[in-house]
Amino acid sequence: MNTPAAIALIICLSLSAFSVQAQGAPPIRIGEINSYKAQAAFLEPYRKGMDLALEEVNASGGVLGRKLQVIYRDDNASPADAVRAAEELLSAEKVDVLAGTFLSHVGLAVSDLARQRKVLFLASEPLTDKLVWQQGHRYTFRLRPSTYMQVDMLIAEAVALKRKRWALVYPNYEYGQSAIASFKSRLKALQPEVEFVAEQATPLGKLDAGPVVQALVEAKADAIFNVLFGADLAKFVREGSNRGLFEKTPVVSLLTGEPEYLDPLRAEAPVGWIVTGYPWYAIDTAAHKRFAEAYQQRYKDYPRLGSVVGYSTIKALAAGLKAAGSADTEKLVNAMQGLEFETPFGAARFRAIDHQSTMGAYVGRIAVQSGKGVMQQIRYADGAKHLPGDDQVRQLRPKP
Repeated sequence: MNTPAAIALIICLSLSAFSVQAQGAPPIRIGEINSYKAQAAFLEPYRKGMDLALEEVNASGGVLGRKLQVIYRDDNASPADAVRAAEELLSAEKVDVLAGTFLSHVGLAVSDLARQRKVLFLASEPLTDKLVWQQGHRYTFRLRPSTYMQVDMLIAEAVALKRKRWALVYPNYEYGQSAIASFKSRLKALQPEVEFVAEQATPLGKLDAGPVVQALVEAKADAIFNVLFGADLAKFVREGSNRGLFEKTPVVSLLTGEPEYLDPLRAEAPVGWIVTGYPWYAIDTAAHKRFAEAYQQRYKDYPRLGSVVGYSTIKALAAGLKAAGSADTEKLVNAMQGLEFETPFGAARFRAIDHQSTMGAYVGRIAVQSGKGVMQQIRYADGAKHLPGDDQVRQLRPKP
């Protein structure tokens, strides 16, 4: 007989069973591959940002009643090692998705594996345009603004300089080559009379600054477009300053305003350079304030751009999983096409046509204050306003 006591017992037992099942639900596993040893300046803050987002997501109950778990692997800045790590994560660790990578050629290698294995890959950091266009496919999404986007964010300032003779400096691998191709194309379209009078393509991480700077001095360029970063950037800035290269020659530069690369220069920061970057100390939005305060409370340190990227990677994946209602790859891919998600820079979305995020970047000029480099005259460049239209993307991206 269904007495009130019996019904109450049945409900109690059902709730207990549900509770045990929920507590025992396996985590959703994210396989994260990155150049932690080779690019520590960016990727140590990146991992801290990722861990902060994980703590927030899991403290609020996880996603779909399951915790998120990240399994980290170092790729040694090698495409072959990255692919081996990804294979091991998929086969042995049974991860649900792949994420990460920093260097563009590494990101392309992991993306190709994701295509072959039909697993979702969220490329957090690699910037080459090929990742979502010429070599884009169903299973790869990209978080950060690409080389095309960041060039487009700077191109108006480059044209406003009204300089005809440009020199180009870049690391000679996929990212540098992609950035230079975008800059040449965009500047030539807007300023047809422009000339590119010198190109210095240097080995990544092995810049011999003396000969490079001397070649630029001899080229007598009116302006310089720089794509070097990290230790190569520091060598270039110091040698160029010593030889007076930048005294009358304006510089437009990708990434230089990111704290990872600007902070080590301190008072040697190249005043007046027009850059993309992350002026964390000057961003006054509610979303960024919440993130920066939580980060500083957790780590007793200020955020870097890597912190933002790592944090946003987890937030984007959590939003995608929630929208999909599942960790199933095909459902997740479908859900992430057009998906809106939150970042410390505000809301962004993954475009359905090419899986590129509309997350933006900050643009400004470098100054020195209190003995350290800062960005001034800053503005936020919304990534959605610096992407090509659908017709152009269809010409670039392989048909599915």
